[in-house]
Amino acid sequence: MRTYITASVIAVALLIGSFVLAGAYKYKYKDKKRIIVTGLAEKNFVSDLIVWNCNYNKKSMDLREAYAALKKDENAIKQYLKGKGLKESEMIFSSVTINKEFQYSYTNMGQISSTTFAGYNLIQTVKIESKNIDIVEKVSREITGLIEMGIELNSNAPEYYYSRLSELKIDLLSKASKDAKDRAGSIAENAGSSLGELKYANMGVFQITGQNSNENYSYGGTFNTASKNKTASITLRTEYAID
Repeated sequence: MRTYITASVIAVALLIGSFVLAGAYKYKYKDKKRIIVTGLAEKNFVSDLIVWNCNYNKKSMDLREAYAALKKDENAIKQYLKGKGLKESEMIFSSVTINKEFQYSYTNMGQISSTTFAGYNLIQTVKIESKNIDIVEKVSREITGLIEMGIELNSNAPEYYYSRLSELKIDLLSKASKDAKDRAGSIAENAGSSLGELKYANMGVFQITGQNSNENYSYGGTFNTASKNKTASITLRTEYAID
């Protein structure tokens, strides 16, 4: 009798264990039934901030003379830019960099035989940050007025930025999320299933490229500053369960 009861208990235990294992396997199998899709969103926009960097210098054997001449050029540049429609608050003049220059004489063996002081070279930069993009673009192309005044302004190409990048990124993420869900839903429907809940989402690289350019996307993200008209894009990798 005791043997019969023991055998019955073992049988019931095995039966329950098989149901548990079957349920666990079924749950595991069901959990792995997922769709992995990548959503994409793009948006064209126009920069709203321009940055223009320039530098100029003065040379003299006398430090005070060179400094006075440099400050005279600074005032002339400031007045010139204001006359073109820019505000003084949009101009940032750097501190003065002082370089001592020397002339060297060499022996036939290529060694320095003597050193002669050649004077001071003082350099200053001016940075223009403005939302008046059209005005700065025009001034950057037409600096002949300063040249005629004897000011040699070395101009870099303007750089273009956008002051609302955070809002732009949030908007793109929302659109990329919708795009991913639509793609996953279409795949599930064509497979005869229904789309379940979102299991995983990971934002991809945020890219900003110039419109109508041949720029390549970068693994770390591209951030174009050379073009006024840009295209922002973002990807979102998602995993959805299938019901």
